[in-house]
Amino acid sequence: MEPDGDQDTDDLPLRANANQIRVRHYVLDLTVQLHNKVIAGSIALFLEPVVEATDGAGVGLRQTDMARSPCEGYMDSSEALVSGESTVNESASMSNCGTRAGPIPETSPLSVGTSLESTSDDGDFTLVLDCCDLDILQVEELDVTSVPSMSNLLEEVRDRHPRDRSAAMLQRLVSMPSAHWRRQHQLFSECSGAPGNPEAGPVEFHTDRWSLRVKKRGITSPVNFPRGLRVSYETRPAGRSIRWTQDQDKRVCVYTAGSPINNRALFPCQEPPVAMSTWQARVRAPGECVVLMSGENVALPIKDGETGLLIWDYYVTMPMPASTFTLAVGCWRRAIAEPHTASWSAGEAPVSEYSGVPANTDAEPRAGSQTGPMSRPGSSTSGVPTGRSSSPSETGPESGRHTGTCHSAAVDGGVSCSHSDYPCRFNERSAWTQRVVPHRVFAPACLLQKARLGVLALLPQCLAAAHAVLGVHPFPRLDVLIVPEGFSSLGMASPHIIFLSQSVLDVAGADPAGGVADRSVLGSRLCHELAHSWFGLAIGARDWTEEWISEGFATYLEDVIWAKAQELLPVEMEEQAQLKALLRWRRLSDELQHSQEELQILRPNMEKTGEVSDCGASLVKHALNPDKTFMQVHYLKGYFLLTFLASEVGECQLIHFFRQFVMKYHGQLILSQDFLQMLLDTFPDMLKRGLTLTAIYADWMDRPGIPKVVKWTLPDQGRKGRGRKRRRGEPKVNYRELTSDRLVLLLELLLEEEVLSSSTLRSLNTTYHLHTQDAEVRHRWCELVVKHGHSQAYQDVQHFLVHDQAMGVYLYGELMVQEKADQQALARRCLSLVQEEMDQSARRVVEEMIL
Repeated sequence: MEPDGDQDTDDLPLRANANQIRVRHYVLDLTVQLHNKVIAGSIALFLEPVVEATDGAGVGLRQTDMARSPCEGYMDSSEALVSGESTVNESASMSNCGTRAGPIPETSPLSVGTSLESTSDDGDFTLVLDCCDLDILQVEELDVTSVPSMSNLLEEVRDRHPRDRSAAMLQRLVSMPSAHWRRQHQLFSECSGAPGNPEAGPVEFHTDRWSLRVKKRGITSPVNFPRGLRVSYETRPAGRSIRWTQDQDKRVCVYTAGSPINNRALFPCQEPPVAMSTWQARVRAPGECVVLMSGENVALPIKDGETGLLIWDYYVTMPMPASTFTLAVGCWRRAIAEPHTASWSAGEAPVSEYSGVPANTDAEPRAGSQTGPMSRPGSSTSGVPTGRSSSPSETGPESGRHTGTCHSAAVDGGVSCSHSDYPCRFNERSAWTQRVVPHRVFAPACLLQKARLGVLALLPQCLAAAHAVLGVHPFPRLDVLIVPEGFSSLGMASPHIIFLSQSVLDVAGADPAGGVADRSVLGSRLCHELAHSWFGLAIGARDWTEEWISEGFATYLEDVIWAKAQELLPVEMEEQAQLKALLRWRRLSDELQHSQEELQILRPNMEKTGEVSDCGASLVKHALNPDKTFMQVHYLKGYFLLTFLASEVGECQLIHFFRQFVMKYHGQLILSQDFLQMLLDTFPDMLKRGLTLTAIYADWMDRPGIPKVVKWTLPDQGRKGRGRKRRRGEPKVNYRELTSDRLVLLLELLLEEEVLSSSTLRSLNTTYHLHTQDAEVRHRWCELVVKHGHSQAYQDVQHFLVHDQAMGVYLYGELMVQEKADQQALARRCLSLVQEEMDQSARRVVEEMIL
């Protein structure tokens, strides 16, 4: 058994032995108890041992998808996973039909991997799950032979020993091809409620700091380990995967906050990225609450006759890492568009009140699909009602105005998926032309108007622009939620749901001068989070230390998508892109000067990137370092790497390559080398210029800092020069109408001045209404106020630290470093006002600054 390890390490251990046995499907049955801040219930795990083949060189080839082909006869190939016998020939015969993780060489002997890390002292095999901050009440083996709906599978294996019979039934269940996913989910649901199997002997378990370990005496191999388990547990109020707090209406809510430890304090799971699985979840919550979740369906709540709570059912059919599971429960209200700007089809049913909750119309993920049933033996409900499909409107950027971009929404041909078998949208013809997927926006009541005028108004055109740039939307629907003030970032994307900070809403509506407000912060943030649907979710990093695969791509693509959404002319696009690049260059340069070099490396594991132990366990370097939470190196350095590559091959060509890359790798996990090698293969002239994989690693990924050849200056500064006179006929510049990005640049340049008088600062605020601008502008304004001790505007600093917590951590440091008593008192006062609702990582960093 592994020790708990150094308590002071900033590395996150991934303990699950996912290379030996893998969870294929989770079924959660949870009850949210707002009064005592606990989520209680159970999770059923449906497991499959990982079969390991070896090639001629003895290299292990692990796979669990031997039975995942949609071809006829898929059940026959699962026998090896029950009996341990080889089915090499059967596997080889299936290699060319359907989609699988990869063929096993015909001459490869099959074996099941074991390692000391997953073997107890007495030789018993141990299932290791990532887990912390949970009270585990019981672990039991499921008696699936007692489930009536499994009778057909029972007939096929009746002559087997009871243990082999149960394993064979569940092997057939997890091996059903995706064409039968509805039937499969129904059986998963019913099996999750099956009674325990006391005749099979007790299941032993214990927990340590980072894991839950489960074993059965006498079971020495994952092949013979129970295939169906149910874990009963409760979360803890201080559990780090979820945030119990108050929303902006001062009502209790809870949501998954994107914690560095991911979801292991919400449910025991396998967290290594390769352990991708599907899931169903039934959540009971008070009648005044809305339950939002990463699910393909839009849940229609039904009343639980026993408890009076509302039941919400969600499901996913696309295998995803457990870290992407997202939940939010609170008294959210849905923002409804005005009739003439409705973002859904005109046929959508009107919103009505159900126990004080806005009812949800059911937008089905696919034509003819149904809400996944969640009925269980003895349940008071028989399932979730199935609603009709709802098609999105085609609002968004039109083709009437020439944009000068190279993006095309035309259907790409020849789709050939390389991922494991699941109902993939890339194989649906209708998905190729669906520019805007069904979407909803939720917020606390006090922010509903801002959410409607801001998010709901912009979302259709951003969705359409993302589709024009990247192609098929990987997910069939989208919810957007404005989360509480203590949220630690401006946004977070998960499958089917995006969390947004209230800080991006400040630009909704009209500006103080009576014009239309600059919505660049909101638009850019929406486009950034939408880009994650492709890079970060549909395509994920196989090694979590390579964050740039998600964040660098999203940062680069947010500019492309937002420019498309704005319908900018080519010259406008170039100007906006150059200004964004300059601002990011300044930010990156500053961060590189004030951060540890080891945190500046895009590939910190270097040549060992992607390596794990034999059982599948690994460490995520620096994941628990609180400073890393607030760093943007992986965003910005990754962005500049892609900008550099665009300069080598051309931006239009690079965007087209992105679409090709998405077509090849959607539904899969990648390493940097997968992207870079395909890029070099697609553009072989790069090699002639010395841009090899080794050179890119050395210059960009395996070292701190950034190559010295990369530099950004003020747009057109070199060509126009200083003091250039305005030519006759050129329009005059109205300096009162600077865009948000230009205001940010102006304030950053003023921050370099050693002295600014109070009268100058007052004039700035009067001219540009800085205290009412978007959060990026107000952040720089607050920096100026602090640097120059402009006490008349200290209330602006306090307002920012209280209401824009996602961006305020740096300001606390500025208040303290000035060593002025009034500023330090202001920092302590602001912390006392928000410390109960503050993100834990942010609070820890700020407390170190102040206390």
